Amino acid sequence: MDLSEAKIVFTDPDAYADERRFHAACKVLRREAPVALVERAGFDSFWALTRHAEVMEVERQHRIFLNAPRPALSPRSQRQDGPPPFRSLVQMDAPDHPVHRGITTEWFKPNSIGRLGERIAELARRAVDRMVELGGTCDFVTDVAVEYPLQVILALLGIPEGDYPLMLRLTQELFGTADPEMARDGVAQDPLTTMAEFFEYFRLLTEARRASPGQDLASVIANARVDGELLSMADAVGYYVIIATAGHDTTSSTVAGGLHALLEHPEQLQRLCEDPSLVTLAAEEMIRWVSPVKQFMRTATEPYTLGGVELGPGDAVLLSYPSANRDEEVFEDADTFDVGRQPNRHVGFGFGVHHCLGAQLARLEVRALYAELLPRLDDIALAGEPSYMRTLFVGGPKHLPVAYRIR
Repeated sequence: MDLSEAKIVFTDPDAYADERRFHAACKVLRREAPVALVERAGFDSFWALTRHAEVMEVERQHRIFLNAPRPALSPRSQRQDGPPPFRSLVQMDAPDHPVHRGITTEWFKPNSIGRLGERIAELARRAVDRMVELGGTCDFVTDVAVEYPLQVILALLGIPEGDYPLMLRLTQELFGTADPEMARDGVAQDPLTTMAEFFEYFRLLTEARRASPGQDLASVIANARVDGELLSMADAVGYYVIIATAGHDTTSSTVAGGLHALLEHPEQLQRLCEDPSLVTLAAEEMIRWVSPVKQFMRTATEPYTLGGVELGPGDAVLLSYPSANRDEEVFEDADTFDVGRQPNRHVGFGFGVHHCLGAQLARLEVRALYAELLPRLDDIALAGEPSYMRTLFVGGPKHLPVAYRIR
């Protein structure tokens, strides 16, 4: 693969659905052009960062490299005219970002998340019991991995269980715009249509929680004040959306992609079954391996030299987390899935001020599911061809057919 072909992967949704192709391209870029200018029809130009060092450098320089005006790569055809209907933490920089992030920080600290351990363990048992009910074969993605973290995060928000299918559908439409299978009735939706549905749902939720607050996270967001004023409806809705979508979709991708990795590396599955104490390290390796958030964008505000390349104000950079997580200079045997990997300096949750707010919750969920599954597992194997989502932003396996014997 030559350099020009390698650069294309960041603008091609099919590349993320073909992991061998994607990682082969990134290996070329890390070696030959770790800060590579990408110019592709239908996209504004950007610099792709594929090494761990440059990704980390930009994450640390958050005052120079901003989320605005485009926090994630998308085609020009999806560019919105005027302001978006809402904004989330992903769209924010200082001074707004740290203030808004602080609204829910206490809820996502390790001590707070730890109190959810018993509830998450119960949901993990339900997920594995569901596999038993399915009689020895299932699509691990649609039957198990999708439902489990969805139940966790939406219960935390205080959303009624009857609305879970709606939240799942809207999330898949939002993140799966490039994948026909994720489209509503087989027809791709304008992202604005999906965002409008989110807005209306969470507008009503905000009004309800302001009228009658509860003990849930939705009540905290609805009644939060910045400079003495309640959040604008756009900011409140954006807060709900980032938690309700990224709060489960990325975890389900890690759970499913982690099992796929174990099935492709049976010696690692056996090792983990024989030594369950490795589940904490294994969860980190699954996050590194899957890297469900494929990229974020940052825009330089002043001249800056990055990896020997001179950037100017207004230049955009793409942080490729899957590539950084396979960087040979940082990870020994980077293309080997190792459930006991130490150290594991992955950037699956980003780094610095924009580090994933729900990282500890995601870790707990992954650990809990595998802590429940592995001791009950007698045998498991692929029962068909896995498939991955076509995406430019967030994604992972969309089908993982398996056959198993489980207690």
